[in-house]
Amino acid sequence: MNQTPPVGPPDASLQPRYGGFATFARLPRLEDVGRADIAVVGVPFDSGVSYRPGARFGPSQIREASRLLRPYNPAQNVSPFARRQVADAGDIPVNPFDISEAVATIEQEARRLTADGAKLITLGGDHTIALPLIRAAAAQHGPVAVLHFDAHLDTWDTYFGAPVTHGTPFRRASEEGLIDQTASLHVGIRGPLYSRDDLRDDERLGFAIISSVEIEEEGVASAIERMLARLGDRPVYLSIDIDVLDPSHAPGTGTPEAGGLTSRELLRMIRALRATNLVGADVVEVAPAYDHAQITAIAASHVAYEILGVMTPELDD
Repeated sequence: MNQTPPVGPPDASLQPRYGGFATFARLPRLEDVGRADIAVVGVPFDSGVSYRPGARFGPSQIREASRLLRPYNPAQNVSPFARRQVADAGDIPVNPFDISEAVATIEQEARRLTADGAKLITLGGDHTIALPLIRAAAAQHGPVAVLHFDAHLDTWDTYFGAPVTHGTPFRRASEEGLIDQTASLHVGIRGPLYSRDDLRDDERLGFAIISSVEIEEEGVASAIERMLARLGDRPVYLSIDIDVLDPSHAPGTGTPEAGGLTSRELLRMIRALRATNLVGADVVEVAPAYDHAQITAIAASHVAYEILGVMTPELDD
């Protein structure tokens, strides 16, 4: 843990929020503080998408929308920037023309950024990036319980013969032995599938499902109880596709599906992860070209902020 007082965002009464470097939550850059307990990094990559492109611009838009975040989180009773050195590590430079090379670069950089014990929160980018990030997490912690918030399973086999895309990362992760098949979980799944076999395949790969319909019928509290029971005390890797939210809450994404969670429901479920061993996370599929008034980017910035809170000790009363 950092032994010197953490460097946090500048005073908003001295530096207007709309000015200065557009880092996440106006945090210092990693190069300016030397090391971080928690690093926020962007991956501007969307070469693995199957429908709307544009998530390569997600990291920069999430950073812009995060300017209004403040140091104290009353919902979790944490001040993440005061208790941990949090820094923006910039963007990982990935090849937009070669998925294999991009995936290798992401894994290499994730391992480098976490080599000293730092935790990583990654801003995507499309969901392809989850595979190398899980590879890096599993290399450090062993097979991880993957908690996946999404409208879609992302355990399909291939697209046009390509094995690594934004619809396949969790199938590859399972096949590679990177996930704990007794503890991994999808939340928010909804919409049409190709066939019933998609669900059978998904179960075989080690995932349970809490669907959007189940959350509506049984309530968020029940979903949280089921989620925590499934995860147990395993190391948890959290992957959040912003399309888990209903399009009314997140229009700016590549594959929207009606009937999703509200932002309030998603944030409540993330806060419940304080009871888990969260080792890393990503927030992906923000595509600003389809957004309006930063609705999606604002939601994504708050999602990342709540994840930071989960990784931070609660304040003493």
